[in-house]
Amino acid sequence: MSLIKTDREVELIKASCKIVANVLKYIKDFVKEGITTLELDDLIENFIVSEGGYPAFKGYGKGKNKFPTSSCISINEEVVHGIPCSRKLINGDIVSIDVGVVKDGYYGDAAYTFEVGEVSLKKKRLLQITKESLYRGISQARDGNLLNDIASAIQDYVEGSGYGVVRDLCGHGIGSNLHEEPAVLNYYNPKNRFKLVKGMTIAIEPMINYGTYAIKTLKDGWTTVTKDNEPSAHFEHTILITDGEPEILTKSFY
Repeated sequence: MSLIKTDREVELIKASCKIVANVLKYIKDFVKEGITTLELDDLIENFIVSEGGYPAFKGYGKGKNKFPTSSCISINEEVVHGIPCSRKLINGDIVSIDVGVVKDGYYGDAAYTFEVGEVSLKKKRLLQITKESLYRGISQARDGNLLNDIASAIQDYVEGSGYGVVRDLCGHGIGSNLHEEPAVLNYYNPKNRFKLVKGMTIAIEPMINYGTYAIKTLKDGWTTVTKDNEPSAHFEHTILITDGEPEILTKSFY
């Protein structure tokens, strides 16, 4: 497995990313009060399969506790990896939907945090800051830059705005595996000297908490929540490093 992708590999990754972008655009109209997260997951799986892909998260993991559904749907204080179930969305929720697709052996991955009905200004600002931090990180995803350039752009903006950057989870390389090297942190690490090179594909995904960065995992072994029970937001794109502007492979309505 090479971190620098061939032209053929890039085309295969783009095909999976196109499905990811389209399914997030498709599901947007269904994220409304009264629908269950499992109903959303069924819609997502059916869309992915209809496009010739397979939901990359379904069955992911080691041992007996593999992820059981096709998408991660996380509400309010749930940071990531929420398991779709019979829970109904209610007015004022924020809902992160994270989708991965594999097609012809190559992966795409992206996430978006949606608003349900009338959302508080507190949550709206959290979403705005998180989305902006993603694009500030993407702007640094350039040939010759360091991963720390991405991390610093995200951390400086988020912490300067008064929010917490999750440290126990991060973005990742992506290609013929859903999760590849390098680990794409959202905070500066002085020991990380990894340099970006044209042809690499990475998923950048800031997970930002309204309160502190501290998180914990629930008894289901997957769902991660904020320790202080404050809301969290999550946005993600898969990116291709080029010799110029970074290319967003999961570009959709956001």
